Amino acid sequence: EDPRMAGKRRGRGNHGILVKCFSDSPISPQQALREPAAFASSQGYEPETAHEKLTIAQARRGTPANRPARVYADGIFDLFHSGHARALMQAKNLFPNTYLIVGVCSDELTHQFKGYTVMTEDERYEALRHCRYVDEVVRDAPWTLTTEFLKKHKIDFVAHDDIPYTSAGSEDVYKHIKEAGMFVATQRTEGISTSDLITRIVRDYDIYVRRNLQRGYTARELNVGFINEKKYRLQNQVDKMKETVRTVEEKSKHFVYRVEEKSQDLINKWEEKSREFISNFLELFGPDGAWVSPRWSTGTTVISRKMHR
Repeated sequence: EDPRMAGKRRGRGNHGILVKCFSDSPISPQQALREPAAFASSQGYEPETAHEKLTIAQARRGTPANRPARVYADGIFDLFHSGHARALMQAKNLFPNTYLIVGVCSDELTHQFKGYTVMTEDERYEALRHCRYVDEVVRDAPWTLTTEFLKKHKIDFVAHDDIPYTSAGSEDVYKHIKEAGMFVATQRTEGISTSDLITRIVRDYDIYVRRNLQRGYTARELNVGFINEKKYRLQNQVDKMKETVRTVEEKSKHFVYRVEEKSQDLINKWEEKSREFISNFLELFGPDGAWVSPRWSTGTTVISRKMHR
């Protein structure tokens, strides 16, 4: 290959191969991620050389750079979150040399077998294409993997968490994959899921509606009725008034604090000046104090040096 073209390649994989850029300085595959993952061809994968099936033992030992283990992971990936990304990270790192293919089910299949989605299928496709661990995205992926699909994309292994996935009348849609020795398990991330995120939105529905009304969304866009719209807008006005009152209170507290601070400063200065005045007074008029007074005598001024009681 022309070394000048190496810098244009989309560096993927985790086998530590370095590529060259135009300046001939080595860069890592991570630095070369400048484009989204490709969409799978509708004709499937056609390797240039013979493509023999790998065993898990062979894949774990490591394979040549031109023959990565082709790992497939599928899902809905609605509201793509860190739990999805961690599962794909695990799938990408199952073997020393892995090419990760991710299947994303269409809206039609998802609505039929699982339920309504927040994101459209195109939005979900794009979310997966921009995940750093993904090498290829299969659009309109099948709900249940068939032998034909696996052969078409030359899939060696299927990655998913090991919890039986009950759907479409099956106790576990991955049962036949497990029996064929093609299944590799990943671990779920506790505490985060699409259902958890939707639950939060439903729980705090009023807050989000009010926020979006403030941001300029119409009641019609938010599917909010006339009465509820007025209620939410009134609540927003009340909140604004509360915030204004809190702001005034804070400013008042600050003002009072400054007045107290200034008053205390004035009192301290007054006390200091009073002590100084009294000290000077006593020094002048006290028992040992001196008082200078003019005395007049035959046109000559005589100054008394000291007066005593």
